[in-house]
Amino acid sequence: MKRNVSLEEISDGRLYRSNDMVKADCHDCKGCSKCCRGMGSSIVLDPYDIYRLNGGLKLSFQQLLEEYLELNVVDHLTLPNIRMVKETGHCGFLNQEGRCSIHSWRPGICRLFPLGRYYEGKDFRYFLQVHECPHEPKSKVKIKKWIDTPRLKEYETFIREWHSFLKSMEEYILSISDEEEIRNTSLYVLMSFYMKPYDTNADFYPQFYFRLNQAKQLLEG
Repeated sequence: MKRNVSLEEISDGRLYRSNDMVKADCHDCKGCSKCCRGMGSSIVLDPYDIYRLNGGLKLSFQQLLEEYLELNVVDHLTLPNIRMVKETGHCGFLNQEGRCSIHSWRPGICRLFPLGRYYEGKDFRYFLQVHECPHEPKSKVKIKKWIDTPRLKEYETFIREWHSFLKSMEEYILSISDEEEIRNTSLYVLMSFYMKPYDTNADFYPQFYFRLNQAKQLLEG
């Protein structure tokens, strides 16, 4: 999801790599859960998020959509995001104690917070969102430890590939004017990368790249 703000407005002015230390650790705030409230439709999910949720909760994408997720248009594509509870505005995965009930399988955006990703061409670096988390003081933590994702280099490569693909799909949609083709293109992405089940007993990355290569071939054809 693009944000039409300058990096200077929202960050400490620095860009980071995964081995860098950053002042982001709020673990001593005793579960305030403010970062899990009032997020609207901003917690957009990528295919790896769905794979983790499928495996962790033993729920299909359709089952997740019925209870926890919703679909919204993001940069001209229909993508899933976590649904906030309408009455209270908090994440539907928060338990009664205000704790994350899917912490082991939480989405990438949640793992990052209060960090974000700043994309430059086909690469990205991390930045610290200085106005998002009210808890002070925060302690320093190594970014790769904070993100808490196995095989981080492979994951970061996946993030680059996924972002690049979404960008190419957006450019393609903007280049066509036929409304039906636009709808079909967006539906193809949704079905291929989200609705089509993943084998959660097998490695995610080969499954993803198989689908990605198929999509690229169709796009190039």
